[in-house]
Amino acid sequence: GTVAMVTGASSGIGAATARELAANGATVALVARRGDRLAALTGQITAEGGTALAVPADVTDSDQVHDATEQTVSALGRLDILISNAGAAFAGPVLDGTIEEWEQMTRLNLLGSLYCARAALPHLLRAAETGPREVADLVNISSLGSRTPRVGSAVYSATKNAVNAYTEALRQEVADRRVRVSIVEPATVDTELFPPEVRERRQAERGYPPVRAEDVAEAIGYLVTRPARTAISQLLIRPTRQPR
Repeated sequence: GTVAMVTGASSGIGAATARELAANGATVALVARRGDRLAALTGQITAEGGTALAVPADVTDSDQVHDATEQTVSALGRLDILISNAGAAFAGPVLDGTIEEWEQMTRLNLLGSLYCARAALPHLLRAAETGPREVADLVNISSLGSRTPRVGSAVYSATKNAVNAYTEALRQEVADRRVRVSIVEPATVDTELFPPEVRERRQAERGYPPVRAEDVAEAIGYLVTRPARTAISQLLIRPTRQPR
């Protein structure tokens, strides 16, 4: 009877998390802009015995976020878990940075996350009060970059640091109402977050394998299946060989 909504579900951590939650028995609403990919993932989850609903939406538009959330609840009956994963990353120095890229990261990484939390919270609070789990979960996907800013990632790190700050404040706000608000901070993950040329360059510089999206998804699955008495508020995931 558990219903989860996953944003950024068309690829990477979002798609892997949707499959993980569906495998654990949740009905999953898939939210992203790329409807064709959502349709393909819905088919994959269904073929594996799960249940999924594709809900195309742009999380940088607060009205679309509200409508996607209401569509999910209307179609599936409730909302117990929100995985707020949609994000963007552009690398570059501050001196010559592209304002458009800064604004896109801010809208998607920070405002989009806030829009999703605002739309989902009334339903999560209701689920915590009336659902058999006696708890609901809101999970924000941040980044190790929120803790360790590097040259070229100033604005990206700033947006993720802001996500960390509001997540902790929100956790305190709703803790006594049995909504667990958690943050997951992956380090280097093999996803489409960065452009291909950036991924290739960074992989050559690292010389060690990154974490896979499925690894992060398994950790998220563990987090949201803890007993109602237990909250894992912060989870940092690094490749074994990543020194910092």
